[in-house]
Amino acid sequence: MTAPDTDRHNAKTLSGLGRHGGNWLIVAIAAPLLGGALLVWQAWTLAGVLGTAIEAGAPVAAVLPAIMLLLCLLIARAALAAVGDYAGATAAEAVKGRVRGALFAQLLSRSPRAAEQPQSGAASAAIVDQVEALNGFFAHYLPAMIQATLLPLAFGAIILPLDWLAGLLFLVTAPLIPLFMALAGWGAQAATRRQARALSLLSGRFADRLRGLLTLKLFGRAEAETAGIVAASDELRRRTLSVLRIAFLSSAILEFFAALGVAGVALYVGLTFIDFLQLRSTPLTLELGLFLLLMAPEVYNPLRLLAAHYHDRAAAKAAIGEVEAQLGALPQTTPLLVDAPTPASSGALGFTLAGLTLRTPDSARVVLADTSLAVAPGEHVAILGPSGIGKSTLLEAVARLRTHEGTIVLGDRALGDWPEAELRGRVTMLGQKPRVFAGSMAHNIALARPGASAGDIRRAAERAHVAGFADALPDGLDTMLGEGGLGLSGGQAQRIALARIYLRDAGLILLDEPTAHLDAELEQRVLDKLKQYARGRTLIIATHSLAVAARMDKAWRIAGEALLPTPLPTRKDRSVA
Repeated sequence: MTAPDTDRHNAKTLSGLGRHGGNWLIVAIAAPLLGGALLVWQAWTLAGVLGTAIEAGAPVAAVLPAIMLLLCLLIARAALAAVGDYAGATAAEAVKGRVRGALFAQLLSRSPRAAEQPQSGAASAAIVDQVEALNGFFAHYLPAMIQATLLPLAFGAIILPLDWLAGLLFLVTAPLIPLFMALAGWGAQAATRRQARALSLLSGRFADRLRGLLTLKLFGRAEAETAGIVAASDELRRRTLSVLRIAFLSSAILEFFAALGVAGVALYVGLTFIDFLQLRSTPLTLELGLFLLLMAPEVYNPLRLLAAHYHDRAAAKAAIGEVEAQLGALPQTTPLLVDAPTPASSGALGFTLAGLTLRTPDSARVVLADTSLAVAPGEHVAILGPSGIGKSTLLEAVARLRTHEGTIVLGDRALGDWPEAELRGRVTMLGQKPRVFAGSMAHNIALARPGASAGDIRRAAERAHVAGFADALPDGLDTMLGEGGLGLSGGQAQRIALARIYLRDAGLILLDEPTAHLDAELEQRVLDKLKQYARGRTLIIATHSLAVAARMDKAWRIAGEALLPTPLPTRKDRSVA
Protein backbone atom coordinates (compact mmCIF):
# COMPACT_ATOMS: atom_id res chain seq x y z
CA MET A 1 0.00 0.00 0.00
CA THR A 2 1.43 3.40 -1.02
CA ALA A 3 1.89 6.21 1.49
CA PRO A 4 -1.18 8.19 0.26
CA ASP A 5 -3.30 5.03 0.35
CA THR A 6 -2.07 4.25 3.84
CA ASP A 7 -2.85 7.80 4.93
CA ARG A 8 -6.40 7.58 3.56
CA HIS A 9 -6.91 4.17 5.15
CA ASN A 10 -5.76 5.43 8.57
CA ALA A 11 -7.98 8.51 8.29
CA LYS A 12 -10.98 6.33 7.39
CA THR A 13 -10.23 4.04 10.34
CA LEU A 14 -10.10 7.01 12.71
CA SER A 15 -13.42 8.29 11.38
CA GLY A 16 -14.97 4.87 11.96
CA LEU A 17 -13.74 4.76 15.53
CA GLY A 18 -15.47 8.06 16.25
CA ARG A 19 -18.84 6.30 16.60
CA HIS A 20 -17.64 4.78 19.86
CA GLY A 21 -17.39 8.25 21.37
CA GLY A 22 -21.18 8.24 21.47
CA ASN A 23 -23.13 11.27 22.66
CA TRP A 24 -20.09 12.62 24.52
CA LEU A 25 -18.32 13.24 21.21
CA ILE A 26 -21.39 15.05 19.89
CA VAL A 27 -21.39 17.26 23.01
CA ALA A 28 -17.64 17.90 22.63
CA ILE A 29 -18.26 19.16 19.08
CA ALA A 30 -21.49 21.05 19.74
CA ALA A 31 -20.38 22.91 22.89
CA PRO A 32 -17.66 25.02 21.17
CA LEU A 33 -20.01 25.82 18.29
CA LEU A 34 -22.62 27.11 20.72
CA GLY A 35 -19.85 28.99 22.50
CA GLY A 36 -18.96 30.61 19.16
CA ALA A 37 -22.55 31.84 18.75
CA LEU A 38 -22.43 33.32 22.27
CA LEU A 39 -19.09 34.94 21.41
CA VAL A 40 -20.68 36.97 18.59
CA TRP A 41 -23.44 38.05 20.96
CA GLN A 42 -20.84 38.95 23.61
CA ALA A 43 -18.70 40.98 21.19
CA TRP A 44 -21.72 42.88 19.86
CA THR A 45 -22.97 43.59 23.38
CA LEU A 46 -19.54 44.79 24.55
CA ALA A 47 -19.13 47.00 21.48
CA GLY A 48 -22.61 48.41 22.13
CA VAL A 49 -21.81 49.16 25.78
CA LEU A 50 -18.58 50.95 24.91
CA GLY A 51 -20.11 52.78 21.95
CA THR A 52 -23.07 53.97 24.01
CA ALA A 53 -20.90 55.00 26.94
CA ILE A 54 -18.30 56.81 24.84
CA GLU A 55 -20.26 58.31 21.93
CA ALA A 56 -23.59 58.96 23.66
CA GLY A 57 -22.15 59.52 27.16
CA ALA A 58 -24.77 57.20 28.67
CA PRO A 59 -24.68 56.81 32.48
CA VAL A 60 -23.69 53.51 34.12
CA ALA A 61 -27.29 52.78 35.07
CA ALA A 62 -28.29 52.84 31.41
CA VAL A 63 -25.71 50.25 30.39
CA LEU A 64 -25.92 48.15 33.57
CA PRO A 65 -28.35 45.57 32.05
CA ALA A 66 -25.97 45.13 29.12
CA ILE A 67 -23.04 44.69 31.53
CA MET A 68 -24.97 42.02 33.46
CA LEU A 69 -25.72 40.30 30.15
CA LEU A 70 -21.99 40.35 29.40
CA LEU A 71 -21.24 38.64 32.69
CA CYS A 72 -23.86 35.99 32.00
CA LEU A 73 -22.43 35.40 28.53
CA LEU A 74 -18.90 35.05 29.94
CA ILE A 75 -20.09 32.53 32.53
CA ALA A 76 -22.07 30.60 29.91
CA ARG A 77 -19.07 30.45 27.54
CA ALA A 78 -16.79 29.28 30.37
CA ALA A 79 -19.30 26.58 31.31
CA LEU A 80 -19.60 25.44 27.70
CA ALA A 81 -15.80 25.30 27.39
CA ALA A 82 -15.59 23.15 30.54
CA VAL A 83 -18.40 20.87 29.35
CA GLY A 84 -16.74 20.53 25.95
CA ASP A 85 -13.37 19.62 27.48
CA TYR A 86 -14.96 17.06 29.79
CA ALA A 87 -17.05 15.56 27.01
CA GLY A 88 -14.02 15.33 24.71
CA ALA A 89 -11.93 13.59 27.36
CA THR A 90 -14.77 11.18 28.16
CA ALA A 91 -15.36 10.39 24.48
CA ALA A 92 -11.64 9.76 23.96
CA GLU A 93 -11.52 7.40 26.94
CA ALA A 94 -14.52 5.51 25.55
CA VAL A 95 -12.86 5.12 22.15
CA LYS A 96 -9.55 4.04 23.67
CA GLY A 97 -11.29 1.53 25.92
CA ARG A 98 -13.12 0.02 22.97
CA VAL A 99 -9.99 -0.18 20.83
CA ARG A 100 -7.88 -1.69 23.62
CA GLY A 101 -10.61 -4.20 24.41
CA ALA A 102 -10.92 -5.21 20.77
CA LEU A 103 -7.16 -5.53 20.27
CA PHE A 104 -6.74 -7.56 23.44
CA ALA A 105 -9.65 -9.81 22.51
CA GLN A 106 -8.10 -10.23 19.05
CA LEU A 107 -4.79 -11.23 20.63
CA LEU A 108 -6.53 -13.74 22.89
CA SER A 109 -8.39 -15.24 19.94
CA ARG A 110 -5.13 -16.15 18.21
CA SER A 111 -3.11 -19.21 18.99
CA PRO A 112 -0.17 -18.32 21.26
CA ARG A 113 1.87 -20.66 19.04
CA ALA A 114 1.01 -18.77 15.84
CA ALA A 115 4.04 -17.75 13.81
CA GLU A 116 2.66 -14.24 13.27
CA GLN A 117 2.21 -13.62 17.00
CA PRO A 118 3.82 -10.22 17.74
CA GLN A 119 6.57 -9.70 20.28
CA SER A 120 5.09 -9.05 23.69
CA GLY A 121 6.95 -5.76 24.07
CA ALA A 122 5.75 -4.47 20.70
CA ALA A 123 2.19 -5.69 21.39
CA SER A 124 2.07 -3.97 24.77
CA ALA A 125 3.46 -0.75 23.24
CA ALA A 126 0.78 -0.89 20.54
CA ILE A 127 -2.10 -1.50 22.97
CA VAL A 128 -0.91 0.96 25.63
CA ASP A 129 1.22 3.69 24.05
CA GLN A 130 -0.04 3.78 20.47
CA VAL A 131 -3.72 3.61 21.45
CA GLU A 132 -3.06 6.40 23.96
CA ALA A 133 -2.03 8.57 20.98
CA LEU A 134 -5.69 8.51 19.88
CA ASN A 135 -6.60 10.60 22.92
CA GLY A 136 -5.58 13.93 21.42
CA PHE A 137 -7.38 13.23 18.16
CA PHE A 138 -10.80 12.65 19.72
CA ALA A 139 -10.48 14.90 22.77
CA HIS A 140 -8.94 17.92 21.03
CA TYR A 141 -8.30 17.70 17.29
CA LEU A 142 -11.75 16.56 16.12
CA PRO A 143 -13.69 19.32 17.98
CA ALA A 144 -11.04 21.85 16.90
CA MET A 145 -11.31 20.78 13.27
CA ILE A 146 -15.11 21.27 13.28
CA GLN A 147 -14.67 24.68 14.90
CA ALA A 148 -11.99 25.72 12.39
CA THR A 149 -14.19 24.57 9.51
CA LEU A 150 -17.40 26.33 10.55
CA LEU A 151 -16.73 29.23 12.90
CA PRO A 152 -14.39 31.40 10.75
CA LEU A 153 -16.76 31.11 7.80
CA ALA A 154 -19.75 31.84 10.03
CA PHE A 155 -18.00 34.87 11.57
CA GLY A 156 -17.03 36.11 8.11
CA ALA A 157 -20.61 35.68 6.85
CA ILE A 158 -21.93 37.68 9.84
CA ILE A 159 -19.39 40.48 9.35
CA LEU A 160 -19.73 40.68 5.54
CA PRO A 161 -23.14 42.51 5.50
CA LEU A 162 -21.90 44.89 8.20
CA ASP A 163 -18.62 45.77 6.46
CA TRP A 164 -17.83 44.19 3.11
CA LEU A 165 -14.08 44.88 3.22
CA ALA A 166 -13.49 43.39 6.69
CA GLY A 167 -15.69 40.40 5.88
CA LEU A 168 -13.87 39.85 2.58
CA LEU A 169 -10.51 40.09 4.36
CA PHE A 170 -11.57 37.41 6.85
CA LEU A 171 -13.01 35.12 4.17
CA VAL A 172 -9.85 35.38 2.04
CA THR A 173 -7.13 35.10 4.70
CA ALA A 174 -8.73 32.43 6.90
CA PRO A 175 -8.58 29.58 4.30
CA LEU A 176 -4.88 30.32 3.61
CA ILE A 177 -3.92 29.14 7.09
CA PRO A 178 -5.19 25.52 6.74
CA LEU A 179 -3.64 25.40 3.26
CA PHE A 180 -0.13 26.15 4.51
CA MET A 181 -0.70 24.00 7.58
CA ALA A 182 -1.52 21.07 5.30
CA LEU A 183 1.75 21.58 3.45
CA ALA A 184 3.63 21.43 6.74
CA GLY A 185 1.44 18.53 7.83
CA TRP A 186 2.67 16.27 5.04
CA GLY A 187 6.14 16.41 6.51
CA ALA A 188 4.74 16.02 10.02
CA GLN A 189 2.87 12.83 9.04
CA ALA A 190 6.01 11.13 7.73
CA ALA A 191 8.05 12.23 10.74
CA THR A 192 5.36 11.03 13.16
CA ARG A 193 5.23 7.62 11.47
CA ARG A 194 8.98 7.27 11.90
CA GLN A 195 8.70 8.33 15.55
CA ALA A 196 5.91 5.81 16.23
CA ARG A 197 7.97 3.06 14.62
CA ALA A 198 11.02 3.97 16.72
CA LEU A 199 8.89 3.86 19.89
CA SER A 200 7.58 0.36 19.05
CA LEU A 201 11.07 -0.93 18.29
CA LEU A 202 12.45 0.48 21.53
CA SER A 203 9.55 -0.92 23.60
CA GLY A 204 9.85 -4.38 22.05
CA ARG A 205 13.62 -4.47 22.41
CA PHE A 206 13.57 -3.25 26.00
CA ALA A 207 10.91 -5.75 27.08
CA ASP A 208 12.70 -8.67 25.42
CA ARG A 209 16.07 -7.75 26.93
CA LEU A 210 14.51 -7.29 30.33
CA ARG A 211 13.09 -10.82 30.27
CA GLY A 212 16.45 -12.22 29.16
CA LEU A 213 18.52 -10.21 31.63
CA LEU A 214 19.95 -13.25 33.38
CA THR A 215 21.06 -14.83 30.10
CA LEU A 216 22.68 -11.58 28.96
CA LYS A 217 24.60 -11.32 32.24
CA LEU A 218 25.79 -14.93 32.05
CA PHE A 219 27.14 -14.49 28.52
CA GLY A 220 28.72 -11.09 29.14
CA ARG A 221 26.36 -9.20 26.82
CA ALA A 222 24.98 -6.75 29.37
CA GLU A 223 27.16 -3.78 28.35
CA ALA A 224 26.64 -4.36 24.61
CA GLU A 225 22.87 -4.58 25.01
CA THR A 226 22.87 -1.49 27.24
CA ALA A 227 24.67 0.38 24.47
CA GLY A 228 22.05 -0.86 22.01
CA ILE A 229 19.21 0.37 24.22
CA VAL A 230 20.94 3.77 24.56
CA ALA A 231 21.32 3.99 20.76
CA ALA A 232 17.63 3.10 20.22
CA SER A 233 16.63 5.69 22.84
CA ASP A 234 18.72 8.34 21.11
CA GLU A 235 17.09 7.47 17.79
CA LEU A 236 13.65 7.92 19.38
CA ARG A 237 14.78 11.26 20.83
CA ARG A 238 15.95 12.54 17.45
CA ARG A 239 12.75 11.49 15.71
CA THR A 240 10.62 13.05 18.44
CA LEU A 241 12.50 16.35 18.08
CA SER A 242 11.94 16.18 14.32
CA VAL A 243 8.19 15.96 14.93
CA LEU A 244 8.34 18.90 17.34
CA ARG A 245 10.26 21.05 14.84
CA ILE A 246 7.55 20.55 12.23
CA ALA A 247 4.82 21.19 14.83
CA PHE A 248 6.44 24.51 15.77
CA LEU A 249 6.74 25.40 12.08
CA SER A 250 3.01 24.90 11.49
CA SER A 251 2.22 27.07 14.53
CA ALA A 252 4.54 29.80 13.24
CA ILE A 253 2.78 29.75 9.86
CA LEU A 254 -0.61 30.18 11.52
CA GLU A 255 0.55 33.00 13.78
CA PHE A 256 2.04 34.84 10.81
CA PHE A 257 -1.14 34.82 8.75
CA ALA A 258 -3.36 35.46 11.80
CA ALA A 259 -1.24 38.46 12.75
CA LEU A 260 -1.50 39.78 9.19
CA GLY A 261 -5.29 39.42 9.24
CA VAL A 262 -5.76 41.12 12.62
CA ALA A 263 -3.30 43.89 11.70
CA GLY A 264 -5.10 44.43 8.39
CA VAL A 265 -8.49 44.89 10.11
CA ALA A 266 -6.98 47.20 12.74
CA LEU A 267 -5.28 49.26 10.05
CA TYR A 268 -8.49 49.49 8.02
CA VAL A 269 -10.58 50.60 11.03
CA GLY A 270 -7.98 53.11 12.14
CA LEU A 271 -7.52 54.68 8.71
CA THR A 272 -11.31 54.85 8.25
CA PHE A 273 -11.80 56.64 11.59
CA ILE A 274 -9.25 59.33 10.69
CA ASP A 275 -10.86 59.74 7.23
CA PHE A 276 -7.68 58.63 5.46
CA LEU A 277 -9.52 55.74 3.83
CA GLN A 278 -13.12 55.89 2.70
CA LEU A 279 -14.41 52.66 1.17
CA ARG A 280 -17.81 52.64 2.87
CA SER A 281 -21.04 54.19 1.69
CA THR A 282 -21.97 55.06 5.30
CA PRO A 283 -19.76 56.30 8.14
CA LEU A 284 -18.10 53.69 10.34
CA THR A 285 -19.58 53.97 13.80
CA LEU A 286 -17.55 53.43 16.95
CA GLU A 287 -19.77 50.50 17.90
CA LEU A 288 -19.21 48.74 14.56
CA GLY A 289 -15.48 49.51 14.58
CA LEU A 290 -15.10 48.03 18.06
CA PHE A 291 -17.11 44.98 17.01
CA LEU A 292 -14.77 44.43 14.05
CA LEU A 293 -11.70 44.80 16.28
CA LEU A 294 -13.13 42.43 18.88
CA MET A 295 -14.02 39.82 16.28
CA ALA A 296 -10.73 40.02 14.33
CA PRO A 297 -8.68 37.78 16.66
CA GLU A 298 -11.68 35.54 17.35
CA VAL A 299 -11.98 34.70 13.64
CA TYR A 300 -8.50 33.19 13.78
CA ASN A 301 -8.76 31.61 17.26
CA PRO A 302 -10.40 28.37 15.98
CA LEU A 303 -7.56 28.10 13.49
CA ARG A 304 -5.00 28.68 16.25
CA LEU A 305 -6.64 25.92 18.25
CA LEU A 306 -6.51 23.64 15.22
CA ALA A 307 -2.81 24.37 14.76
CA ALA A 308 -2.14 23.63 18.44
CA HIS A 309 -3.70 20.18 18.04
CA TYR A 310 -2.80 19.51 14.42
CA HIS A 311 0.04 17.20 15.45
CA ASP A 312 -2.55 15.09 17.35
CA ARG A 313 -4.01 14.09 13.98
CA ALA A 314 -0.63 13.06 12.63
CA ALA A 315 0.15 11.17 15.83
CA ALA A 316 -3.19 9.34 15.74
CA LYS A 317 -2.82 8.31 12.10
CA ALA A 318 0.72 7.11 12.71
CA ALA A 319 -0.50 5.21 15.78
CA ILE A 320 -3.21 3.45 13.76
CA GLY A 321 -0.60 2.45 11.19
CA GLU A 322 1.75 1.11 13.86
CA VAL A 323 -1.02 -0.78 15.67
CA GLU A 324 -2.06 -2.48 12.44
CA ALA A 325 1.58 -3.22 11.57
CA GLN A 326 2.07 -4.98 14.92
CA LEU A 327 -1.34 -6.55 15.57
CA GLY A 328 -3.09 -6.65 12.21
CA ALA A 329 -6.15 -4.75 11.04
CA LEU A 330 -8.43 -3.34 13.70
CA PRO A 331 -11.59 -5.42 14.13
CA GLN A 332 -14.66 -4.10 12.32
CA THR A 333 -16.56 -4.22 15.59
CA THR A 334 -14.80 -3.22 18.76
CA PRO A 335 -16.56 -4.77 21.76
CA LEU A 336 -15.75 -3.50 25.19
CA LEU A 337 -13.79 -6.19 26.95
CA VAL A 338 -15.37 -7.00 30.30
CA ASP A 339 -15.05 -9.83 32.75
CA ALA A 340 -17.83 -12.08 31.58
CA PRO A 341 -18.87 -15.07 33.67
CA THR A 342 -17.26 -18.31 32.61
CA PRO A 343 -19.80 -20.46 30.74
CA ALA A 344 -20.91 -23.40 32.82
CA SER A 345 -19.96 -26.90 31.77
CA SER A 346 -22.68 -29.22 30.51
CA GLY A 347 -21.03 -32.47 31.57
CA ALA A 348 -18.14 -34.50 30.20
CA LEU A 349 -16.95 -33.66 26.71
CA GLY A 350 -15.44 -36.31 24.48
CA PHE A 351 -13.61 -35.80 21.21
CA THR A 352 -12.66 -37.61 18.01
CA LEU A 353 -9.57 -37.26 15.85
CA ALA A 354 -9.84 -38.31 12.18
CA GLY A 355 -6.94 -38.14 9.73
CA LEU A 356 -5.11 -35.73 12.06
CA THR A 357 -1.69 -34.54 10.95
CA LEU A 358 0.39 -32.25 13.15
CA ARG A 359 3.65 -30.52 12.27
CA THR A 360 6.21 -28.49 14.13
CA PRO A 361 5.68 -24.69 13.88
CA ASP A 362 8.32 -24.43 11.13
CA SER A 363 6.66 -27.36 9.26
CA ALA A 364 10.06 -29.06 9.12
CA ARG A 365 8.90 -32.23 10.88
CA VAL A 366 5.69 -34.22 11.06
CA VAL A 367 4.67 -34.95 14.65
CA LEU A 368 1.62 -37.08 13.94
CA ALA A 369 0.50 -38.37 10.56
CA ASP A 370 -3.06 -39.40 9.62
CA THR A 371 -3.93 -40.18 13.24
CA SER A 372 -7.33 -41.25 14.51
CA LEU A 373 -8.53 -41.46 18.10
CA ALA A 374 -11.88 -41.50 19.90
CA VAL A 375 -12.17 -40.49 23.55
CA ALA A 376 -15.57 -41.05 25.12
CA PRO A 377 -17.07 -38.50 27.50
CA GLY A 378 -15.85 -39.09 31.05
CA GLU A 379 -12.82 -41.21 30.06
CA HIS A 380 -9.44 -40.63 31.69
CA VAL A 381 -6.62 -41.16 29.19
CA ALA A 382 -2.82 -40.97 29.44
CA ILE A 383 -0.68 -39.95 26.45
CA LEU A 384 2.80 -41.45 26.77
CA GLY A 385 6.04 -40.90 24.91
CA PRO A 386 9.55 -39.46 25.31
CA SER A 387 10.27 -35.73 25.39
CA GLY A 388 9.84 -33.95 22.07
CA ILE A 389 7.70 -36.68 20.54
CA GLY A 390 4.59 -34.47 20.25
CA LYS A 391 2.47 -34.97 23.38
CA SER A 392 2.19 -31.23 24.07
CA THR A 393 1.47 -30.53 20.41
CA LEU A 394 -1.44 -32.98 20.45
CA LEU A 395 -3.00 -31.41 23.55
CA GLU A 396 -2.60 -27.91 22.12
CA ALA A 397 -4.28 -28.98 18.88
CA VAL A 398 -7.28 -30.34 20.81
CA ALA A 399 -7.41 -27.05 22.76
CA ARG A 400 -7.34 -25.14 19.43
CA LEU A 401 -3.99 -23.61 20.20
CA ARG A 402 -2.23 -25.08 17.14
CA THR A 403 -3.09 -25.40 13.49
CA HIS A 404 -3.67 -28.91 12.19
CA GLU A 405 -4.64 -30.93 9.16
CA GLY A 406 -7.54 -33.33 9.40
CA THR A 407 -10.60 -33.26 11.61
CA ILE A 408 -11.07 -32.74 15.34
CA VAL A 409 -14.65 -33.12 16.53
CA LEU A 410 -15.30 -31.88 20.05
CA GLY A 411 -18.57 -33.17 21.43
CA ASP A 412 -21.05 -32.85 18.57
CA ARG A 413 -19.26 -30.09 16.66
CA ALA A 414 -16.09 -29.62 14.67
CA LEU A 415 -13.43 -27.85 16.70
CA GLY A 416 -13.47 -24.79 14.45
CA ASP A 417 -17.24 -24.34 14.92
CA TRP A 418 -16.96 -23.66 18.64
CA PRO A 419 -17.25 -19.98 19.63
CA GLU A 420 -14.15 -18.93 21.53
CA ALA A 421 -15.95 -18.07 24.77
CA GLU A 422 -17.90 -21.34 24.83
CA LEU A 423 -14.79 -23.38 23.99
CA ARG A 424 -12.81 -21.83 26.83
CA GLY A 425 -15.70 -22.54 29.19
CA ARG A 426 -15.84 -26.24 28.23
CA VAL A 427 -12.12 -26.97 27.71
CA THR A 428 -9.28 -26.11 30.07
CA MET A 429 -5.59 -26.86 29.70
CA LEU A 430 -2.49 -26.76 31.88
CA GLY A 431 0.80 -26.60 29.99
CA GLN A 432 4.27 -27.64 31.09
CA LYS A 433 5.36 -24.08 31.80
CA PRO A 434 2.41 -22.29 33.38
CA ARG A 435 2.64 -18.54 33.69
CA VAL A 436 2.74 -17.09 37.20
CA PHE A 437 2.27 -13.33 37.31
CA ALA A 438 3.55 -10.77 39.77
CA GLY A 439 0.93 -10.67 42.52
CA SER A 440 -0.35 -12.77 45.39
CA MET A 441 -0.85 -16.52 45.23
CA ALA A 442 -4.57 -16.00 45.66
CA HIS A 443 -4.65 -13.53 42.78
CA ASN A 444 -2.80 -15.97 40.53
CA ILE A 445 -5.21 -18.77 41.36
CA ALA A 446 -8.24 -16.52 40.86
CA LEU A 447 -7.21 -15.77 37.26
CA ALA A 448 -9.27 -18.81 36.29
CA ARG A 449 -12.41 -17.22 37.73
CA PRO A 450 -12.09 -13.50 38.56
CA GLY A 451 -15.24 -13.51 40.68
CA ALA A 452 -14.18 -16.43 42.87
CA SER A 453 -14.69 -15.99 46.60
CA ALA A 454 -11.90 -16.36 49.13
CA GLY A 455 -13.43 -19.70 50.17
CA ASP A 456 -13.43 -21.01 46.59
CA ILE A 457 -9.79 -20.00 46.20
CA ARG A 458 -8.91 -21.67 49.48
CA ARG A 459 -10.60 -24.94 48.48
CA ALA A 460 -8.84 -24.92 45.10
CA ALA A 461 -5.50 -24.33 46.84
CA GLU A 462 -6.14 -27.25 49.21
CA ARG A 463 -7.05 -29.59 46.34
CA ALA A 464 -3.85 -28.69 44.47
CA HIS A 465 -1.74 -29.03 47.67
CA VAL A 466 -0.84 -25.33 47.52
CA ALA A 467 -2.21 -24.58 50.98
CA GLY A 468 0.45 -26.76 52.60
CA PHE A 469 3.41 -24.60 51.59
CA ALA A 470 1.41 -21.36 51.49
CA ASP A 471 0.30 -21.69 55.11
CA ALA A 472 3.92 -21.98 56.19
CA LEU A 473 4.49 -18.42 54.97
CA PRO A 474 3.57 -15.35 57.10
CA ASP A 475 0.98 -14.05 54.60
CA GLY A 476 -0.34 -17.43 53.46
CA LEU A 477 -2.16 -17.23 50.14
CA ASP A 478 -1.68 -13.45 50.19
CA THR A 479 2.09 -13.89 49.81
CA MET A 480 3.35 -11.77 46.94
CA LEU A 481 5.16 -13.54 44.11
CA GLY A 482 7.63 -12.15 41.61
CA GLU A 483 7.16 -12.05 37.86
CA GLY A 484 7.38 -15.53 36.34
CA GLY A 485 6.90 -17.21 39.73
CA LEU A 486 10.05 -15.78 41.30
CA GLY A 487 10.26 -17.28 44.78
CA LEU A 488 8.60 -20.60 43.85
CA SER A 489 10.03 -23.96 42.90
CA GLY A 490 8.92 -25.62 39.66
CA GLY A 491 6.57 -27.96 41.51
CA GLN A 492 5.00 -25.13 43.52
CA ALA A 493 4.37 -23.05 40.40
CA GLN A 494 2.81 -26.11 38.74
CA ARG A 495 0.47 -26.66 41.67
CA ILE A 496 -0.64 -23.00 41.67
CA ALA A 497 -1.54 -23.44 38.01
CA LEU A 498 -3.32 -26.70 38.84
CA ALA A 499 -5.38 -24.86 41.45
CA ARG A 500 -6.70 -22.68 38.64
CA ILE A 501 -8.12 -25.81 36.99
CA TYR A 502 -10.17 -26.50 40.13
CA LEU A 503 -11.86 -23.10 39.81
CA ARG A 504 -13.15 -24.04 36.36
CA ASP A 505 -16.14 -26.23 35.54
CA ALA A 506 -14.78 -27.68 32.30
CA GLY A 507 -16.01 -30.83 30.61
CA LEU A 508 -12.59 -31.60 29.08
CA ILE A 509 -9.36 -31.23 31.09
CA LEU A 510 -6.01 -31.34 29.28
CA LEU A 511 -2.93 -31.59 31.49
CA ASP A 512 0.67 -31.60 30.28
CA GLU A 513 3.06 -33.17 32.80
CA PRO A 514 1.13 -31.88 35.85
CA THR A 515 3.29 -33.88 38.31
CA ALA A 516 6.68 -33.57 36.61
CA HIS A 517 8.35 -31.72 39.50
CA LEU A 518 6.85 -33.73 42.36
CA ASP A 519 8.22 -36.63 44.35
CA ALA A 520 6.43 -39.99 44.13
CA GLU A 521 4.44 -39.58 47.37
CA LEU A 522 3.22 -36.07 46.61
CA GLU A 523 2.50 -37.10 43.02
CA GLN A 524 0.04 -39.75 44.22
CA ARG A 525 -1.65 -37.37 46.64
CA VAL A 526 -2.06 -34.77 43.87
CA LEU A 527 -3.48 -37.47 41.58
CA ASP A 528 -5.94 -38.55 44.27
CA LYS A 529 -7.45 -35.07 44.37
CA LEU A 530 -7.29 -34.74 40.58
CA LYS A 531 -9.13 -38.03 40.00
CA GLN A 532 -11.73 -37.07 42.56
CA TYR A 533 -12.34 -33.72 40.82
CA ALA A 534 -12.34 -35.31 37.34
CA ARG A 535 -15.21 -37.71 38.03
CA GLY A 536 -17.82 -37.07 35.37
CA ARG A 537 -15.31 -35.12 33.26
CA THR A 538 -12.99 -36.14 30.44
CA LEU A 539 -9.33 -36.06 31.52
CA ILE A 540 -6.31 -36.28 29.20
CA ILE A 541 -2.82 -36.28 30.76
CA ALA A 542 0.41 -36.16 28.74
CA THR A 543 3.09 -37.69 30.93
CA HIS A 544 6.39 -39.53 31.14
CA SER A 545 5.34 -41.18 34.37
CA LEU A 546 4.01 -44.73 34.20
CA ALA A 547 2.78 -44.23 37.76
CA VAL A 548 0.49 -41.46 36.48
CA ALA A 549 -0.60 -43.55 33.48
CA ALA A 550 -1.49 -46.42 35.82
CA ARG A 551 -4.20 -44.25 37.39
CA MET A 552 -5.95 -43.64 34.04
CA ASP A 553 -8.61 -45.69 32.25
CA LYS A 554 -6.63 -45.99 29.01
CA ALA A 555 -3.17 -45.17 27.71
CA TRP A 556 -1.92 -44.27 24.24
CA ARG A 557 1.69 -43.90 23.15
CA ILE A 558 3.08 -41.62 20.43
CA ALA A 559 5.66 -43.52 18.40
CA GLY A 560 6.81 -43.12 14.80
CA GLU A 561 4.32 -40.35 13.92
CA ALA A 562 1.47 -42.59 15.10
CA LEU A 563 -0.73 -42.79 18.17
CA LEU A 564 -0.86 -46.37 19.38
CA PRO A 565 -2.91 -47.99 22.17
CA THR A 566 -0.71 -49.36 24.93
CA PRO A 567 -1.48 -51.58 27.91
CA LEU A 568 -1.92 -49.77 31.18
CA PRO A 569 1.13 -50.13 33.44
CA THR A 570 0.58 -51.61 36.89
CA ARG A 571 0.41 -49.34 39.90
CA LYS A 572 3.65 -50.92 41.16
CA ASP A 573 5.59 -49.73 38.14
CA ARG A 574 7.14 -46.37 39.04
CA SER A 575 9.50 -46.10 36.05
CA VAL A 576 9.36 -43.40 33.38
CA ALA A 577 7.89 -43.95 29.93
